[in-house]
Amino acid sequence: MTRRSHALARLAAAVRCNLALAAGCALAACATQTYERPPTIETPALFRSDAPLAGDTSIASLPWQALFSDGTLRALIQEGLQQNLDLKIASSRIDAARANLSQSGAALLPTLQADAQYSVIRQVVGTGSPSRVTRAELSASASWELDLWGKLRSARRATEAQWQASWAYKRAVHTQLIAEIATAYYTLLAYDRQLAITEEALAVRIKDVEAVKALKEAAVVTGADVVQSEASRYAAEVAIPDIKRNIREVENALCLLLARPSRAIQRTTLEQQIPLGQLALGIPAQLLANRPDVQQAELEFRSAFELTNVARTYFYPALTLSGSAGFASSDLGELFSPASFIASLLAGLTQPILDRGLNKQRLELARAQQREALFAFQGTLLRAGQEVSDALYSHQMAAEKTEARQHQLEALGKSVEFTKDLLRYTSNTNYVDVLTSEQSLLTAQIDGVNDRLQQLQAIVTLYRALGGGWR
Repeated sequence: MTRRSHALARLAAAVRCNLALAAGCALAACATQTYERPPTIETPALFRSDAPLAGDTSIASLPWQALFSDGTLRALIQEGLQQNLDLKIASSRIDAARANLSQSGAALLPTLQADAQYSVIRQVVGTGSPSRVTRAELSASASWELDLWGKLRSARRATEAQWQASWAYKRAVHTQLIAEIATAYYTLLAYDRQLAITEEALAVRIKDVEAVKALKEAAVVTGADVVQSEASRYAAEVAIPDIKRNIREVENALCLLLARPSRAIQRTTLEQQIPLGQLALGIPAQLLANRPDVQQAELEFRSAFELTNVARTYFYPALTLSGSAGFASSDLGELFSPASFIASLLAGLTQPILDRGLNKQRLELARAQQREALFAFQGTLLRAGQEVSDALYSHQMAAEKTEARQHQLEALGKSVEFTKDLLRYTSNTNYVDVLTSEQSLLTAQIDGVNDRLQQLQAIVTLYRALGGGWR
């Protein structure tokens, strides 16, 4: 048998020996725990509803295009989903998480590298003449850490959970972006309507000033009434710049969501909006499956759980196999001869004994971060229920005010007419009563716009709170 054959036989025997050792160690103990879903708040009580919950249909299952009837709003949302910078940042986080996942998977595989060297050494021994020593070497080496206790597999599962959490984060940004664009759009329409109402009120009060002046000349009212009518006119006029400023600020904020420079926003009117009629809530347990932020929080808890497993494995010995094989010769021409073949195989077992408490501190830190992730998950779930409850009740209260507000506006409109007639044709009232009725009417009209805005925004908030918009 040649020298090369003897070396290969010794190498194979060593491999079998070390693999048997690794298998025995792997069966000796298990350092990691199996993941189980964290305990959650009782889902039937997650959100409040005055009406009984029936069926598992939820508006969250609707595509966002079906929620909004306004084509202009749909175009703005589509632009935002394509251009928004926060959404692009979320996509970049997914790319980074994917790279980390690939890296963690590669840690399970052995490393392999090749090495080629050629050296020339010129040396002088004693008083003799210089001698020249050459050496050529071509080899390959490999190293493999055996994952006896599941450390590398747990680390990979933690990284995979973070990768999935990055997708959930993007979905959460997606749903939030839709809600923010729709909310800003409806706010713009409300300000437009408030501006139109105030400008109409200003036009009426300008006419009132002229009418009161005529009544003063007829000795029906006094000079004080004229001054009060002028003050009422200026009170309406001074409110207009504030409304215009609000419009400009909301337009700028909406442009930021669309990743475009600040400019005017094309839009329709508040009266053209047709809110979704039936608001199906589904069952509270669906929040676990629908809400991206709840999914993200649970995945972050899972990552923390697996990292605790990783920290636990540091208390156990680590086994590493390494080997190399190649050719080495002082004569380049004899480099690939059987006599130049060399090979080695090493098995290293490392057991921590004194580490100044590092492993214990690492495990305590991982456990604390796991508890923090659990509490964050439970808090996210509770907030989801709160948001659903608030949005649902806000929509209900806005709907309840609709009929009463309409009656109020009709009554105040008649009040303004009656007080003006009384002032013009009788002496049973004064201009203060006219001012009071006009101001009450203007306030009620503005409040009516806010009621409409509340109803529209509550639908958007409820849709997002239930986890809609990312499908």
